[in-house]
Amino acid sequence: MKILTHWLRTLLPTLAVDDRQLADDLTLRGIAVEGVHELPGGHLFEMDITTNRVDAMNHYGIAREAATIYNLALPAYDTMLPAGTAAAPFPVRIEAPELCGRFTARVLRGVTIAPSTGQVAEYFSLLEQKQIWNAVDASNFVLLGMGHPTHAFDLDKIEGGIVVRLAKAGETLKLLDGSERTLAADDLVVADEVKALALAGVMGGWDSMITPETKNILVEAAWFDPASIRRSSRRYGLHTDASHRFERGADFNAAPVANALVSQLILVSGGHVEGELIDIVVPEVQAKTAARPRIALSVKQVQRHLGTTLAPEGITREIVQQYLESLGCELEAVSDDAFAAQLPSWRLDLEREIDLIEEVCRVYGYNRFANTLPTPLPVVAHPAAAKEAAVRARLLALGFSESVSSTFASEGDAALFAAGVGAIPMENPLSDEATLLRPSLVPGMVTMLAHNLNRDVKEVRLFEQGQVFAGTTMVVDEQPSLTLGLTTAAVDSPSRTYTAADAPFFALKGAVESLLSLFATPSVTYSAKGLPAWLEAGRAAGASLGEGAPIAVFGQLSVAEAAKRKLRQPVYVAEVDLTRLYAMPLKHVTAKDLSRYQAVERDFSFVFPDAVSWGSIAAAITGLAIAEMQSLKPVEVWRDAKKYPGVYSQLLRVVFQSNERTLTEAELTAASTGIIEALSGLGGKLRVQ
Repeated sequence: MKILTHWLRTLLPTLAVDDRQLADDLTLRGIAVEGVHELPGGHLFEMDITTNRVDAMNHYGIAREAATIYNLALPAYDTMLPAGTAAAPFPVRIEAPELCGRFTARVLRGVTIAPSTGQVAEYFSLLEQKQIWNAVDASNFVLLGMGHPTHAFDLDKIEGGIVVRLAKAGETLKLLDGSERTLAADDLVVADEVKALALAGVMGGWDSMITPETKNILVEAAWFDPASIRRSSRRYGLHTDASHRFERGADFNAAPVANALVSQLILVSGGHVEGELIDIVVPEVQAKTAARPRIALSVKQVQRHLGTTLAPEGITREIVQQYLESLGCELEAVSDDAFAAQLPSWRLDLEREIDLIEEVCRVYGYNRFANTLPTPLPVVAHPAAAKEAAVRARLLALGFSESVSSTFASEGDAALFAAGVGAIPMENPLSDEATLLRPSLVPGMVTMLAHNLNRDVKEVRLFEQGQVFAGTTMVVDEQPSLTLGLTTAAVDSPSRTYTAADAPFFALKGAVESLLSLFATPSVTYSAKGLPAWLEAGRAAGASLGEGAPIAVFGQLSVAEAAKRKLRQPVYVAEVDLTRLYAMPLKHVTAKDLSRYQAVERDFSFVFPDAVSWGSIAAAITGLAIAEMQSLKPVEVWRDAKKYPGVYSQLLRVVFQSNERTLTEAELTAASTGIIEALSGLGGKLRVQ
């Protein structure tokens, strides 16, 4: 951005330092001057203004910073206009109040359209700014001067009154650059009763532009919603000076001032004001911008955060008050130590006490603080750090690679992968495909698997530990989550319990079981009921710990979703609720001496109804609390649905061993009898051959 020092000095006539010193002092306060070029009567500053400081993207904003640094009075703009002729108010209506919080309009009649002269022509020449006509140049001059976009309409081309509304789907608008655009239904436009006149906050329209024949003008200055302007600007590839300001948050209270300044410049060439200023304010928007609640500020907190200064007096109450009031804050003393600060309407980047503390630090000068080391604090590990590390180590050992996906999600992904969860919209989304904070990690995992498949990487195992978000913009619930993703083109050999096509599913199930085994969990049961819609029915399951919702769901991504994403082979995904998992302690590995006494194996061959799961079998046996039982595992599962419908055969192997003695046949018989009775109670039948 280009700033003329001569212009700055007309705003601050008492500024005593030279231009070079001014450039250095501004840069030290975060208003970077990257280049200083000599001009007749002063210098041109090449400025680098960060996107959050839209208030400083103009000459008046830079003058405010200089006045704060040097403790100077910055005169307010003179907005007086000649008395206007009486007339009925020009009709203005806002039909999209959430997108247009303020709209001002002033009618000027009998104007003369001519090339700009005087100060406008002089400054534009120094800035290499293109001159058009005085009415148009007035709008650009005010934008450079005080930073608020305005627009001048040819009043005689307006049919009826002004209507600020959403565009009609398919409505067309020819813009000032000569291009004709077909508008979307969420574009905000300034229109009359018949047609659209301008793409609000971005660019004016061809049909109402100022020409040498213009005699009557409507001057407009408004406040538009940043997200709406950004959306339209990006949609049509139109990045203008006006959209640049509106996208970053314009000053709600600047519209009447900007309107008056533009009108003053136009009237220099002739004409008169008709009627009063039309100023329509939407209170709900005003409350969120210009009338935000006061912020409590403690001087002791300022001193505590900023520490020791080179000056012996340090940061005093008077310094805090001087800096913040000069920046535009209204301070009300509530005690000897504290203020209640009313934030200026042009500083939407200020929201909390720490923001005001940073402003004090910035203006005071970072170079004026002593070089001191902070008091060392003990390093305390996050309560879940050990559990997170254990999960990561186990998954890496299982052949999974850790990945990181975007923190944002689209509305479609949120509706599918986190149905029923309140998704949180972003105020300033990066794109239409990333408008929400992610309520689930699954969409990102599926996207990463698709990314690999599209590049002919057909063997993929990924996992991601991250935060998911639910709630509202006012109350955000942030929770840890884990997702696993697996896809393979290899055909494994079938096992005794599943086919080759089912191997990836059971590989994912095994990974989930391995993770759960790290924690001191109750017995795990599996069910295919109540699963999310993004899992393929019949090829998915949920893992539960007792009653309640599953702690993990896993299985094949639904065929419909895979086709929608054009996946070249089946994809398997798991989602684990880490909040519930981390609530349980990790298992502690303990070592004990090997028994000197011989272990004894006993096999049990049972026929069970299909409804009896392995979880219930294991729970029935472990519930016997046989001290000498060292292990229990299934050896073989056999099923013949045609010959023996509704049942399956399972061979179980139990190992008995004592650390104190050799087990007697009577002890082994008693333990075996207990196991047989427990399994018979589940409906199992002992096979005799």
